[in-house]
Amino acid sequence: MKICVAQTLPTKGDVERNIESHKKLIDLASTHGANIIIFPELSLTGYEPALAKTLAIHPDDCQLDEFQEISDSQQIIIGVGMPLKNQSDVSIGMVIFRPHQARHTYLKQYLHPDEYPFFVEGHNPSVLIDPENNIALAICYEISVAEHEERTSQASAKIYIASVVKFVRGMEKALVRLSELARNNAMTVLMSNCVGFCDGEECGGKSSIWDAQGNLVGQLDDTHEGILMIDTKTHELFQTTI
Repeated sequence: MKICVAQTLPTKGDVERNIESHKKLIDLASTHGANIIIFPELSLTGYEPALAKTLAIHPDDCQLDEFQEISDSQQIIIGVGMPLKNQSDVSIGMVIFRPHQARHTYLKQYLHPDEYPFFVEGHNPSVLIDPENNIALAICYEISVAEHEERTSQASAKIYIASVVKFVRGMEKALVRLSELARNNAMTVLMSNCVGFCDGEECGGKSSIWDAQGNLVGQLDDTHEGILMIDTKTHELFQTTI
């Protein structure tokens, strides 16, 4: 299986423009045989908590229909980040499109204290977004939460994808933590981050992959959009920037 993480340069609050950028990266990943591509936290709006309530949609919103069409036609699983309406509130969500299947929604369950004024915690029956291939998902702050790691271990995850927005000031800590998660749980770990500015701070990029021993095996730069992919059978890497 070829698993891909995308590194994006979001345009603040411009969902339509960000969708077009996503489509280019999905096409690039699909051209190189990706079976799944995951984007950073709140990738379709940029990480802009103050705008989340205004931009939030339901997971079945027609704005996202193009992703289902691409998933169906290119036989690729796609995960995009979006603020999602959760009853009368808003959660940080990822909408996952599988070929010819209903949309799946993952909601961030563990929030950083700074996020409580803008979001509510979501609830997911499982951390696995692809049970057939034992692929688990974490959204940003969840990588630091012991309960989330325990649920991941209990689910026997073999692949762990962190969809994040990490600023430059937090990059070193995040990279160390993700290496630890890989080593402690014998998982291949991937991180999808963005570049540019979100919420007034510079994002750190460096989307990465670690092997099951915690060794860094691939990493993008801190400037460009691009994709980073690993073949789980051959361990071959592919990366490119645009």
